[in-house]
Amino acid sequence: MVDLHTRMAFALVLYLTALGLWGIALGFASGPTPSFRGALVIAEIAIVAQGLLGVVSATARGLPDWQHILYGLALVVAIPLAATMARQGSPRRTALTLGLTALFAAGLAIRGIATA
Repeated sequence: MVDLHTRMAFALVLYLTALGLWGIALGFASGPTPSFRGALVIAEIAIVAQGLLGVVSATARGLPDWQHILYGLALVVAIPLAATMARQGSPRRTALTLGLTALFAAGLAIRGIATA
């Protein structure tokens, strides 16, 4: 279970980085597309699944460092919070905000990996 948690973390970093770059590109173009929003939902589902895998692996080998848990909780909250706050802006600003948030989430995932 620990190996799956680790592999999924690396996959999330790559996926969130790709989403971030896509969002920034959309920010300079027209705004978020339904495909981009769907990809963000998929990312959030994967983040929650990653957290559940972390809970299962913590029962098997003990609790990780408190910072690891903090980065995981921040990762779960980051995208929905940004989506809620960016809803009021222009479409281009919304896409740019969501893209930058995805890159921020990738950074949180990297820090989570580093504190594991």
